[in-house]
Amino acid sequence: MGSVDLAGRVALVTGATSGIGAATAALLAERGAHVMVAGRDAARGETVVAAVRARGGKADFLTADLRDAASARQLAQKATELGGGRVDILVNSAGIFPFGPTAKATPADVDAVYDLNVKAPFHLVAQLAPAMAERGHGAIINVSTMVAEYGVAGMALYGSSKAALNLLTKAWAAEFGPHGVRVNAVEPGPTRTEGTAGMGEDLDALAAQAPAGRPAEAKEIAEAIAYLAGDGASFVHGAILPVDGGRTAV
Repeated sequence: MGSVDLAGRVALVTGATSGIGAATAALLAERGAHVMVAGRDAARGETVVAAVRARGGKADFLTADLRDAASARQLAQKATELGGGRVDILVNSAGIFPFGPTAKATPADVDAVYDLNVKAPFHLVAQLAPAMAERGHGAIINVSTMVAEYGVAGMALYGSSKAALNLLTKAWAAEFGPHGVRVNAVEPGPTRTEGTAGMGEDLDALAAQAPAGRPAEAKEIAEAIAYLAGDGASFVHGAILPVDGGRTAV
């Protein structure tokens, strides 16, 4: 099993049925956490859970679409119950990333992006962070994006939603940090996942702009998330960690 520095912790990972979320769920379980795998697709969720269990880890699937406050509250409640009364680690990985001209975005598109990328993490933190603060410990990691840092044509909607998440990360660090709850974010660059498979050469072209010169694998992003979740990051509060192959550094 390797390092088990998260033994005894309960982790909730949203968007955990594929991509970065699934890789994160697997890695947190490998490090000893009991992982709640949350997502919309039960079949994919059960596959992730089965893989974790096959490696001796502990995981359960929770269905959640996170399109409204009620769904987020229900997920927080179910995860707390399954976790024996607590959630120690929250990873807000669920998100959607439609690209395209601003004028082509429908009101429904705008609502969908902000509902999942901004409001869902907000409602989950509102539900789970106060109890973490009462216990005096907890870790929250938000999955942002490098395009929250600079302007890209066609990414106004997506980038702005994640820029909001970056500010929430800092505000929550200020709010909950004094009570032992660390809140941080990672900003992935182009990453090979089921969700980006359709981008084809565009993904490679985007990745070529960074010093690393290639897209990330989902596990490389998960490693950064797992670091922020663990005690090795005990003095890291309110950080926005670029995991983008150096793109925002140059």
